[in-house]
Amino acid sequence: MAHNEHGHTPAAWTTVILILAGFVVGAIAVILLNWPLFWIGGVGLVVVGGIVGKIMQMMGLGQRDTQSGPGQPAVATGEDRIG
Repeated sequence: MAHNEHGHTPAAWTTVILILAGFVVGAIAVILLNWPLFWIGGVGLVVVGGIVGKIMQMMGLGQRDTQSGPGQPAVATGEDRIG
């Protein structure tokens, strides 16, 4: 059975926290009728959260792709053993 993180990675947690903070700031801005805060603080944080999450994933802090072939080491199949 393949190992799956189910989103329990630093990249996933950081992304979720930033996007959640963006939604909270955006909701407060709508209540206060402060549209610059909504667009810059709320929507801006959501966009930044997505970008930061992708960068962290590319840095290796996200879930590893189990479907990729050549980049992954062989899993105890004996194919890479000499002798």
